Amino acid sequence: MDISRRQTLQAAVVAAVGGALGACGTKDSSGPAPHDGRAVPAGAKRAGGWRLPDEAQPHEATYMAWPTRRIWGPEITGVRDDIARIARTIAEFEPVALLANDEEAQAARRACGSGVEVVPAPVDDLWMRDTGPVFVLGPDGVAGVDLHFNGWGDKQEHGRDSRVARAILDDERLTRIKASITAEGGAVEGDGRGTLMVTESSLVNDNRNPGMSREDIERELKELFGATTVIWVKGVKGKDITDYHIDALARFSEPGVVVLSTPAKNARPNEFTGAYEQARRVLDRAVDARGKRLDVVELPEPADIGRRGKGFLACYANYYVVNGGVIMPRFGDKKADSKAASLLRELYPGRKVVPVPVDHLGEGGGGIHCSTQQLPKAA
Repeated sequence: MDISRRQTLQAAVVAAVGGALGACGTKDSSGPAPHDGRAVPAGAKRAGGWRLPDEAQPHEATYMAWPTRRIWGPEITGVRDDIARIARTIAEFEPVALLANDEEAQAARRACGSGVEVVPAPVDDLWMRDTGPVFVLGPDGVAGVDLHFNGWGDKQEHGRDSRVARAILDDERLTRIKASITAEGGAVEGDGRGTLMVTESSLVNDNRNPGMSREDIERELKELFGATTVIWVKGVKGKDITDYHIDALARFSEPGVVVLSTPAKNARPNEFTGAYEQARRVLDRAVDARGKRLDVVELPEPADIGRRGKGFLACYANYYVVNGGVIMPRFGDKKADSKAASLLRELYPGRKVVPVPVDHLGEGGGGIHCSTQQLPKAA
């Protein structure tokens, strides 16, 4: 298996961290709720009446996390520079809360500056899109779905990260909705009007949901996120640590409009170019929850990224929408960077598009969207 998101992936999962959780000033010594991927845990809150808003919905704040040397090893300095740069950029548009281990919080504050709130909390890694809760809206305001993060199928240490979603929801005093599936936030893309896009490779996978069919998982996704339509694309299993999340492939810029990351013209055929082609065929035929055909807008990847590792994520579609802006990656291919920025300005009129270099994050197989999670304002 070619797993390329971290150079320092753990061979086995470390035992969950015991004692007080301490995240965001809360305490929880009970440990993660038992979860077998099939049944709803005892005492679970169900999702009736909640819906997943689109990312362009106004935000209260953005959550992020500070990477650890234990995971990143010699790459830690560069990736921390990227995370601090992203946090400072987002803070120009909306509040940012960045979780960091106690012993690293002071360094995070120095790197991020006074505009970013650093919250002492136990974390393993930086991928808040996957470890944090997926926030939903409903008649009672905001709630959060806990998707039982398991290190992308036990591929990486996650004893602390498995508790991040619960800690944030406890601190925000929000309803915690316990899913009956295991997944990550990057695996689910919604248009805010009842349509979801997902990759089969990351969800219908025994490393998350053993024994569950696509139909079982779709039923739960619809209930959790208030959806009536789920568009499935095939994806790619086993070639990156996430088993290919949808947020590295296709995004809704608005209901009915899908931004599809497409290979550069000089890209060699491989599993991922095949996944793009399969996704395009699906999206060209698909209809959304309103029964409307989708408008698919291609967002080409850069042709020239210099000397990068095999797992480098050169994907403009992994952008992040903030209040009044769009934070997008910059890869150094001036022509492709400029074209991507122009296209995003067209797709998000009235928002400032800000390109940010994320070379070290990209070498880890992730991007800006992967490292963020939005807290929406209550409707």
